[in-house]
Amino acid sequence: MFRPLIILALCLGLTACPGSAMNAATKRLAEGLSSGLLSHHDLEIVQNALPAYLVTIDGLIASSPEVPELAVGGGRLYSFYAGFFVDNTDRQKQLMDRAYDYARRGLCLEFDDLCEVLDEPIEIFREELLDLDEDDIPLLYPFATTWATWLQLNSEDWNAIAEVPKLEAIMEHIANLDPSYDHGSTFIYLGVLASQIPPAMGGKPETARAHFERAIDLSEGKNLIAKVMFAKQYARLIFDQSLHDKLLKEVIEAEPKQGDLTLSNVLAQQEARELLAESADFF
Repeated sequence: MFRPLIILALCLGLTACPGSAMNAATKRLAEGLSSGLLSHHDLEIVQNALPAYLVTIDGLIASSPEVPELAVGGGRLYSFYAGFFVDNTDRQKQLMDRAYDYARRGLCLEFDDLCEVLDEPIEIFREELLDLDEDDIPLLYPFATTWATWLQLNSEDWNAIAEVPKLEAIMEHIANLDPSYDHGSTFIYLGVLASQIPPAMGGKPETARAHFERAIDLSEGKNLIAKVMFAKQYARLIFDQSLHDKLLKEVIEAEPKQGDLTLSNVLAQQEARELLAESADFF
């Protein structure tokens, strides 16, 4: 199964939707569903429930196409579903294309100046990005996480790979504005991005290690995916089996029920067991 970067929060950001676009009852329903998903520990129930939720978010976006939070939130939800509950690569790509379309649409509705330079050189993009502040993170971050998953699934496309520096620029900007945002998950993304290239080819694995450790510290060890990605991206990169197995065992033995981290922690433990079972063959 395709394993995206996004074993992270599913919050759709609906709390920020303007009252004129969504009534209070709709917002409460969406918030309650999001909260229920985030804190649920039974993957089968979540998997069975998500298709209906996807249809619901499609309907909300169609009825309120001018609400950026809905579009970006829909992108994030489709990204999550495609990454964890779809095995067919062609179907994953179809779902992720929809996810990215939603996320980009939401970004452009809210940040038209940034939208205009999405396809421009990195220097122009960075300059425009600096105009966004901490209040903009709740919409910028879910766009970035959806984009990260889309880029990972399209990693064979050189045009997609060329966009990675822009994704990294977004994550660095968010980390500078609010390091603890989303339980420090921004640093998980930065760690993954920094560990894509082996040391012999000019990679910077120790930079990646620092990012993963920062994510663990910021969540006080409760965000278990930080340790999974630390093992998968860093320990495997430098062939450190001792660190690899130690991190994964800590994840498996941890208490997954941690409020809105519960679902991502259960998924992290599932992947940790798979990685640990492969350890002897990999090393």
